[in-house]
Amino acid sequence: MSKRACAVSGFTLIELLIVVAVIGILIAVVIPNYRYSQTRSCNAAAITDLVNFRSQMESCYSDQRSYPTF
Repeated sequence: MSKRACAVSGFTLIELLIVVAVIGILIAVVIPNYRYSQTRSCNAAAITDLVNFRSQMESCYSDQRSYPTF
């Protein structure tokens, strides 16, 4: 057998470190964007709830000529 046939192929330490660094950079970029989108969706849901509440209160006022008391 020749030396070439017995050679073990694999990744070098430098290649593995580069892959880990790239994955780290991607995670550092993705996580803040994900949290920002979660915050925006919560804010949008709260605004929608307030708009619905306002329309229900105006509907009660138009039916009964007064706002409901709690």
